Amino acid sequence: MCAVVVVALAVAIWPRGGDGAPTSPTRGAAPSADVSPGRLAEARERAAQPACPAGVGAVQLKGLSLSCLGDGAPVDLAAPTARPTLINVWAWWCGPCRVELPALAEIAARAGDRLTVLGVHADPNPVAGLDLLAELKVKLPTVQDPQAVVAALLGAPRAYPVTVLLRSDGTVAGVHAQPFTSADDVAALVRTELGVSL
Repeated sequence: MCAVVVVALAVAIWPRGGDGAPTSPTRGAAPSADVSPGRLAEARERAAQPACPAGVGAVQLKGLSLSCLGDGAPVDLAAPTARPTLINVWAWWCGPCRVELPALAEIAARAGDRLTVLGVHADPNPVAGLDLLAELKVKLPTVQDPQAVVAALLGAPRAYPVTVLLRSDGTVAGVHAQPFTSADDVAALVRTELGVSL
């Protein structure tokens, strides 16, 4: 009987979809990704997000340019940088992401020029992502990844949230498909894998 329950649970939570796209959201049906420029501008104004970095030096992301969620500016993710980077892939419908995003915003505030922290909203709907950031009062530079390609190119599983740590030369130091519940937990990981104390 226990085996049947375990199998049923595994089937219930296993990702679906032939293209590896996230399954239906946990908070109801996904809003349409086809948003008007006016709605997007209003969402950007409400969320008031910081500008994104020019790049994060991710060698595996060469040729990939995404738009900054906060202002629409293009970001060349392979553009070189002189510092290590924490990339966090999340989606507006992800329950654990709601807990983790404030911790990451705190890490970004602590980091100064020692570490770049970049969110990657891996969902086609930018307004839903901005609305979540506004609701949580989180300020975090974030790019919009409508096709959810960043995680795949960095060798990360399609399970959100996922955190990828990059050395200053753009190579991957670690991939962590787990939610963090505090900034101190994230800081401990950054210290261990990147040698940066926050």
